[in-house]
Amino acid sequence: QVQLVESGGGLVQAGGSLRLSCAASGRTISRNGMGWFRQAPGKEREFVASINWSGGSTSYADSVKGRFTISRDNAKNTMYLQMNSLSPEDTAVYYCAAAITSALMTSLWNFGSWGQGTQVTVSS
Repeated sequence: QVQLVESGGGLVQAGGSLRLSCAASGRTISRNGMGWFRQAPGKEREFVASINWSGGSTSYADSVKGRFTISRDNAKNTMYLQMNSLSPEDTAVYYCAAAITSALMTSLWNFGSWGQGTQVTVSS
């Protein structure tokens, strides 16, 4: 079983940027599609972005398209989420997850391993 640990969250002002990292251990994630999800208080966990095993295909929620960029470094067993032009609506706990296949996935039901999450708070 792979272990996923997110880092890079914090408090930032509206319009600012953060870069989240997801470090994997226990086994390689180079054969897994990967994704980022987020959950705000009182809301369901929602899809943010995903990437296939090679990094050649990506998908984004409409709410973050053009502002967030997902990437991965298989040599480092790590995935990233660059978040720019942050707004208070982006405030949530952000989770990274490993998909059950190598393909590009967007539904949380296709992700079998999850990190503990990292808090992102955007002040107005």
